Amino acid sequence: MQMGMIGLGRMGGNMVKRLREDGHEIVGFDMNPESGRDVDSLEALVAALDAPRVVWVMVPAGKPTDSTVEQLGELLEPGDIVVDGGNSKYTEDREHAAALAEKGIGFLDCGVSGGVWGAERGYALMIGGSDKDYETVLPIFQSLKPEGEYGLVHAGPVGGGHFAKMVHNGIEYGMMQAFGEGFATMLRSEYVTNPAETMTSWRTGSVVASWLLDLLDNATKDDPELKSVPAVANESGEAKWMVEAALELGVPVPTTAAALWQRQTSRGGADDILRVVTALRAQFGGHVTKVDEIATH
Repeated sequence: MQMGMIGLGRMGGNMVKRLREDGHEIVGFDMNPESGRDVDSLEALVAALDAPRVVWVMVPAGKPTDSTVEQLGELLEPGDIVVDGGNSKYTEDREHAAALAEKGIGFLDCGVSGGVWGAERGYALMIGGSDKDYETVLPIFQSLKPEGEYGLVHAGPVGGGHFAKMVHNGIEYGMMQAFGEGFATMLRSEYVTNPAETMTSWRTGSVVASWLLDLLDNATKDDPELKSVPAVANESGEAKWMVEAALELGVPVPTTAAALWQRQTSRGGADDILRVVTALRAQFGGHVTKVDEIATH
C-alpha cells in the first residue's frame, strides 16, 4: 500500500522502517527537519499521495493530534482515511470521527503497544472504526503486527481501539507494580540473596513469565539492585482514564488504582499530605514531627 505517516519519532519512525521493509510506499512528514522526513508540510504530504489516501497520525495526544486531524480535514478528500495511532482518549476519537465524517473522510483509532522494540518484534494493534475502513487499511496493520496468529484485533467501533489500549495500559501498571513489590520484598529479606536472579529464573516455566520479566532481566544485568534508577515513575494518562471509566461503569479496579496512586506518590505529590498526617500524629499522640528528630529515632 501507499500511506502517509505524520510523526517520525521513536514510534512513528520505527513503524515507517518496518512498513518499508515489507514493501509499502510510505511518505513521511515531521515538524523536525532532521527527522528524515520526505516532505516539509502537510500540504506536500497530501499532494504526494494518490487518492483514495490513507494518512497515519503518530503525534502526542491532545492539542497536537487535534490540530493535525483538523488540518487533514481541510486537506483530504471524500474517501480518504485518517488513522490516529497515538494515545488519544477514546472520547476524543468520536469527536474526530464525526468532524471528518461530515467531509466524507473515514477515521480509525489504533492503540499501539510495543515501544522501541516494535520495529523488530512487531506491534500489538487494537483498532476502532468501521469494518469497511478497517479492511482498507488491513495490509498496513498486518505488516506492523508481530508474526503469528495474534497481535491484531478489530476491537469495535470508533473509540474501541483506544479504549482497549487504555485497559491494556491499566493492566500493565498493575503488573509492573506487582513485580516491583515482589522485588522490594526480597531485596529487604535475609532469605533471598539475589532478587534479580530469582526473578530472572521465573522467565521459564513460571505462571508469571512475561515480556516484562524479560525486560527486568535486561534492566538488572549491570545493576542488580537498580541503585542507579531514580525512584520516580511518571504516568501518561491511560490508567487514570481507565479508573474513571471503570467508576462510571461500576467496575472495581483496586489494583490499577493502587498502581496509579503509587506513581503519583513517587513524583512528590504525597509530600504535603504526609506532612499533615505527621503533624496531626504529633498533636494527638506526641509523635516525632521534625526531620532532625526523625533522623535520631
